Amino acid sequence: MLLLPGLLNDAQLWHAQRVALADVAECVVGDITQGESMRALATQVLAQMPPRFALAGFSLGGYVAQDILRIAPERVERLALLDTSARADSPERVAQRRAQEASVRGGKTFLGFGERLMRHYVHPSRWQDAALLERVRGMTQRLGVEVFVRQNRLEREDGRALLRAYTGPLLVLCGQDDGITPPTLHEEMAALAVQAQLVQVPACGHLSPLEQPQAVSDALREWLLA
Repeated sequence: MLLLPGLLNDAQLWHAQRVALADVAECVVGDITQGESMRALATQVLAQMPPRFALAGFSLGGYVAQDILRIAPERVERLALLDTSARADSPERVAQRRAQEASVRGGKTFLGFGERLMRHYVHPSRWQDAALLERVRGMTQRLGVEVFVRQNRLEREDGRALLRAYTGPLLVLCGQDDGITPPTLHEEMAALAVQAQLVQVPACGHLSPLEQPQAVSDALREWLLA
């Protein structure tokens, strides 16, 4: 199974799932930090995988997963999209991304997720969870500003036609309180595909693999064995 992390995430995002699912899948975490386009990233991670594999993408990794489906659908045995979207960025979102880039290039030390931004990503019940917040900040600081800028500039294409055409098993999962990619976007994706299962995880924001690792692992296990 190929696991794709999100913006400023590394393999640590998927640690709990890799451990929990080791008996049913050989888990490979793709590196999506180096490419200058979605296509470049998709091509890079495809090169390390066997002819057929299960594919799970989180957030930005969900867009990379959709591009893999776009260029090599015959290789995707089953697809999971977590806390992501199949919609292209709106002009407003593109403008937001440009403003974010200008902000991080402003000369200050790059701290990754500050407290205000963290509160958009994590469920309120976890705002005081120092261990969780440190794991998130650790990933962002390990990857740094250059990776942020590179990933932030990637064009997010509309993937809804891909999902309409996709006939394999599809898991669509999100935190019930995901404020970055809300449940309505996941309901839309699940409605497009013929073999889709929609899972909304209670007491969970955007970072579901970290916030509710057992629930995410359980959903992935069911999808893998379906």
